[in-house]
Amino acid sequence: MSPNVGRAVESAVDHRKGPRRRGEELENAILTATLEELTEVGYAALTMDRVASRARTSKAALYRRWSGRAELVLDACKLRAFPEGELPDTGALRTDVITLLRRMSAHMASPFGSILRGLLAEMTSDPEFARLIRDRVYTAGPVTIRALLERAVERGEVEPWILGSRRVTVATDLLRNEFLLFGAPVDDGIITDIVDSVYLPLVLRPAPRPPGDTGPAGPAGR
Repeated sequence: MSPNVGRAVESAVDHRKGPRRRGEELENAILTATLEELTEVGYAALTMDRVASRARTSKAALYRRWSGRAELVLDACKLRAFPEGELPDTGALRTDVITLLRRMSAHMASPFGSILRGLLAEMTSDPEFARLIRDRVYTAGPVTIRALLERAVERGEVEPWILGSRRVTVATDLLRNEFLLFGAPVDDGIITDIVDSVYLPLVLRPAPRPPGDTGPAGPAGR
């Protein structure tokens, strides 16, 4: 390689040649570069060096903010995580849940969906990474559907004890499994079937109690 070409390549990746960025501007550049790296090479091949080069900054700047690539990747994913918006409010649990699952399916079909699918695959070989994913990335759907159920309790559609059971997240869990196995978007007929054939029979009043559970409604009867 000629000296001129070598200098050109060095200039393209040398963060010192560009304008100095600080604070939020630099952090956003790093997080955006992380998402681009995830899209191109996946989590397994992502390195702090690659991210720093793409973001035109130093590796030290990354380590001042994140302890390692797992923390960095999870913060980057927040930029494209399930968007917070107004809860579906159709007046009935069935149509609220269908609306939520449709929104989630559309988000899974976005570029972030392929990133999330790759990260979920990594969970099988890295227990600590799996915990971070559960705690910090894949929470929006379950949290939102719980809020929908709380409204349904207020309307009298659902018994209060349901909120303390595993039934809360069955609909979002099934949608996630469909996404992992078959990709996105999830067919609308499958979404409706998840809600009508599985979810509503589990949660709508009077919901069938677990075998052997004859206690009163409320925490003691869960």
